[in-house]
Amino acid sequence: MSLPIISADQRLAEPRGVKGCIFGKSGIGKTSLLWTLNASTTLFMDLEAGDLAIEGWAGDSIRPRTWTECRDFAVFIGGPNPALRDEQPYSSAHYKAVCDRFGDPAALDRYDTIFVDSITVAGRLCFGWCKGQPEALSEKTGKPDVRGAYGLHGREMIGWLTHLQHTRAKNVWFVGILDEKLDDFNRKVFQPQIDGSKTGLELPGIVDEVITMAELKADGGDPYRAFVCQTINPWGYPAKDRSGRLDQVEEPHLGRLMTKIRAAIAPAPKRLTYTPPPAEPAADAQSQPQS
Repeated sequence: MSLPIISADQRLAEPRGVKGCIFGKSGIGKTSLLWTLNASTTLFMDLEAGDLAIEGWAGDSIRPRTWTECRDFAVFIGGPNPALRDEQPYSSAHYKAVCDRFGDPAALDRYDTIFVDSITVAGRLCFGWCKGQPEALSEKTGKPDVRGAYGLHGREMIGWLTHLQHTRAKNVWFVGILDEKLDDFNRKVFQPQIDGSKTGLELPGIVDEVITMAELKADGGDPYRAFVCQTINPWGYPAKDRSGRLDQVEEPHLGRLMTKIRAAIAPAPKRLTYTPPPAEPAADAQSQPQS
């Protein structure tokens, strides 16, 4: 058996989807981004039951109502993880059981984008499920243990997100609410609205793109909606661009954004540059201490 090296040509020939999160305040138009996607190849995971903004959209939907269903859909979409034991979620046994219930997974071949609305609600469903697990009860008293529930919640959410991240051939986009708060120094800070802190802290390291859909305003102009896509931005919004192809601000059109990320002929991604601080001016000879 030879060393299973994947050559550059093989890697570049593999289908590769974009995985990302889009955060924004309530009402900014996150769900309406479905209108910017091809309805025939997009599957809408409707967790919020808030699809009034896309009434008339011609795409297909699924509506998980429990955390168990969220995990089942994730393994059905992403396939099994062979590293897991049969009793674990996302294992080969879990995948087989889900396929027996849902049918042939080839039914998903027609979709190239999974749009999850929203990760905020997924976190609530997960936390509700976690509170009913043995780990969320104190071994000594048998009473609810909030710390145990939050620990389990973090592991469950990270496992769910990581499994969908490894669905290489499909685009997966999560949308969520962005909270604006003030820190101890009265400065604005922005945080994803997800139960627990673990998911929000680790999420940027899992997905390829973190984008804030925000309302910006040009000097003397009217406010407009835009995608903030780069980590270093003057507003302090959470953002990350693993592709290196996005500008600091992009048009709020998800379809064209993915086209730009995956452009076959694109300029080389901009690398981080380092600008050293200006040198200290030489001290005036007259200011030098006299010996």
